[in-house]
Amino acid sequence: MDDLKITGLRTRAVNVPLQYTLKTAGGTIATVPLVLIDLLTDANVTGHAYVFTYTPLALKPIQSLIDELGAVVNGLPLAPFEIDRVLNARFRLLGHTGLVRIATAGIDMAAWDAKAKAHRLPLVELLGGKARPIPAYDSHGMDDVELGTKRARDALEAGFKAIKTKAGYATLERDLEVIRAIKQVTGDSVELMIDYNQGLSVPEARRRGRALEAEGIAWIEEPTLQHDYAGHASIREALRIPVQIGENWFGPEDMQKAIDAQACDLCMPDVMKIGGVTGWLKASALAEQHGMPMSSHIFQEFSAHLLAVTPTAHYLERMDLAGPILDPVLRFKDGNALVGDEPGAGIRWREEEVSRFLV
Repeated sequence: MDDLKITGLRTRAVNVPLQYTLKTAGGTIATVPLVLIDLLTDANVTGHAYVFTYTPLALKPIQSLIDELGAVVNGLPLAPFEIDRVLNARFRLLGHTGLVRIATAGIDMAAWDAKAKAHRLPLVELLGGKARPIPAYDSHGMDDVELGTKRARDALEAGFKAIKTKAGYATLERDLEVIRAIKQVTGDSVELMIDYNQGLSVPEARRRGRALEAEGIAWIEEPTLQHDYAGHASIREALRIPVQIGENWFGPEDMQKAIDAQACDLCMPDVMKIGGVTGWLKASALAEQHGMPMSSHIFQEFSAHLLAVTPTAHYLERMDLAGPILDPVLRFKDGNALVGDEPGAGIRWREEEVSRFLV
């Protein structure tokens, strides 16, 4: 079982619909462009993963890059840490970030999925952990009052005890109006997180953050440009609300820079951008070392397994981007994510639906 080798790689590009258009202070996402990855092995076990390209413009470049990397990993042992070493070395001169990191992370996730399936174990058990309920929050867009309150009611009825909504309207007064309307629905028993998606200047983030302190907000996320760690540190120093960042860290090295700058109270790596399962494990060690609560960003299927082996696990983000093309293996009950006992990470393509949304 430990001498398995990779024998091939297949990719498909799809663009799937969203139930609700995802409006943010940084732009609007109307559809979900994904590259689906099937990693083949000589044991007739196939690993599945997907990467999210944010814009359809990046679909074909990322798909092409993953296809090219198929030749690099073909014949390698199904050993994710060794694959990570090989790919890191390959891109040392070019730089292992951006689209390159997305492509290699997709292969890493598929390799871990295949390895767990080969051992007939859920990914969490292959990683040495045990499946357990993971607290989850329902993640919403910049929905304004009517839709924002409707989605809050739906989340409460579904059992969620935490909700995130996006803000960054034209005025602070509008932010407060929307947030207070949602709080009227949720009451004080539900945690409410606010995500600004990098939409504010540092002075404006401090101003709006101070106004939010009286609203009982659980965290304020990416209030200013994600790479401005000094700016985030000054916002953090000015506010009593915890500052959350991390979804745009490309690799654990970015996370270390943010920690060194004291830019955040909380962290939420994105399993794709941080470097796949292997990158997540490195980030988890950093979070433990610094006592930093660690949440996930999208990719809920893999994230539920990874948070179960994360010592400082905080929240899973429930945002079902790939739902239209996946069988619903991951379940949510009483505000928790439940992975079940299926081997791998729980990625099963609904092939008929995949065919509908092929690009």
